[in-house]
Amino acid sequence: MKKSSDGRLEEAMTQLSQSMALLIQNQAAFVSQLGANQEKFVRMDDRFARIEAELAEIRAILLRHEQILMRHEQILQALPEAIRQKIGFQTS
Repeated sequence: MKKSSDGRLEEAMTQLSQSMALLIQNQAAFVSQLGANQEKFVRMDDRFARIEAELAEIRAILLRHEQILMRHEQILQALPEAIRQKIGFQTS
């Protein structure tokens, strides 16, 4: 009877040892993939930083263009009256 129980214990210990080896192997593969992905994450972070910087530049350019367009609009709105005054046309 003792041999049967020892056999099951040995079998369980063997199975536990194999499971632990598989777990360690899987963990090593996971850590390896994580390291490879970490490089991708760093590259993605760098890329997003560049994109955000470019977007900030584009926003600044658009703001300047908006200000220029507003000045041009004011000039164009005042132009007819300026022409009238230049040619001496009197408005009543």
